[in-house]
Amino acid sequence: MNISLLNSDSVSGVVKMEIEKNDYAAQVEKNLRQYRQQANMPGFRKGMVPIGLVKKMYGKAVLAEELNKLIAENLPKYFQDNNIRIIGEPLTSETEQKEMDLDVQENFEFYFDVAFAPVIALKFSKRDKINWYEIVVDDEMVNDQILSYQKNFGAYDKVENVVSAEDLIKGTVTELADGQPKEGGIVVEEAILMPSYIKGKREQAKFLKAKLHDKVVFNPQKAYKNEAVEIASFLKIDKEAAQHIAADFQFEINEITHYQAPEMNREFFKNVFGIDTIETEESFREHVRASIKDSYQQQSEYLFLKDARALILKKAGDVPLAESVLKRKFLASAQHPAPEKIEADYPDLVEELIYLYAREHVISSNELQVNDDDMEAYARKLTKSQFLQYGMMNVPDDLLDRYAKNMLQNEEMMDKMINGALDDKFFHFIKEKVKIETKEVSREEFEKMFT
Repeated sequence: MNISLLNSDSVSGVVKMEIEKNDYAAQVEKNLRQYRQQANMPGFRKGMVPIGLVKKMYGKAVLAEELNKLIAENLPKYFQDNNIRIIGEPLTSETEQKEMDLDVQENFEFYFDVAFAPVIALKFSKRDKINWYEIVVDDEMVNDQILSYQKNFGAYDKVENVVSAEDLIKGTVTELADGQPKEGGIVVEEAILMPSYIKGKREQAKFLKAKLHDKVVFNPQKAYKNEAVEIASFLKIDKEAAQHIAADFQFEINEITHYQAPEMNREFFKNVFGIDTIETEESFREHVRASIKDSYQQQSEYLFLKDARALILKKAGDVPLAESVLKRKFLASAQHPAPEKIEADYPDLVEELIYLYAREHVISSNELQVNDDDMEAYARKLTKSQFLQYGMMNVPDDLLDRYAKNMLQNEEMMDKMINGALDDKFFHFIKEKVKIETKEVSREEFEKMFT
């Protein structure tokens, strides 16, 4: 067997692989004899089929399998032994590969087109500037968050007084026709509604000040602004049917549950943060402010990495690449191959490729590696992020630790965890090397950066 690099330039080349009969003959013969031992063929006992017949039936398939195996085992080894770094997998050469006849040939030549991986060496210094966006947590944000906490820890009691916006009301909903219950119409027992969730202000006002056993006539389409999902949930019908609801409905109020906000005291503070050291409302508000700022940390990191990526690409400059080979690779790896889409997406695909190789060089040249502590820190960060998605901003440390450990025991997630921990390592490395300019922005300005 012989492997050589032909017709190479700075970005691509053709690899020739010559496989002779003595490279595969013994293994093919061995495999055919194993086939013979297992073959069941009419007129012959198991294992007694003539080897010539076995070769005639399975010889070509066994040879093809062995050739593929030799290629798969020896081609990567050739690249590794000769320190040749390529992008992705080799492709069968469009210009050099000749047709082969497995029935008559004994020696074979395979040709592969390869795109060489670029070496992108970058250096960072304090002359490089990247913005770090810090959100200004104003009093309105603090008040909104405290209101959310109060809703979570408030009390609900059944009352007989008038309905307010935050009350839960339960009753029977009946479809009307000409002001009367419609024969065969929709009737929902035990329907539940909270006036504050009604988007149509006129429809909402019909419920406010209503009393127990009152019958409120309202229109779901106007109440929920034609949102079929909410109407379907409220009337317990499917979404398609909800799109055609236009009638008025009657809501007979059978129960009113009133929300009572908790007092701003030590017990409430402990329920929110799980600690018994917050004694005053002022201290509680500062904890809330810090908690909100912490919840935006991940988005700040995202924006930093976005700007860091732009800096890396700028430093990398124009990187020569094998365009024709890469387009074939992108096309071959696409889930739904479409040459015109690959053509349109090619600049973005190349940009991503350059960034990944630049990142790889930074990581390898600076020997950035992850250890168990890094993995645990990333798992904890990921767990905290998942809780934040559900509005849980103050998860106890022991709960975070338990979820993080469970995550690290999930073998299917290990590659993701390692890459994530390495990304964090990369993030901190860049942050230490460049000059960070902290910019305070409002919540509105911050959120616009993600649109």
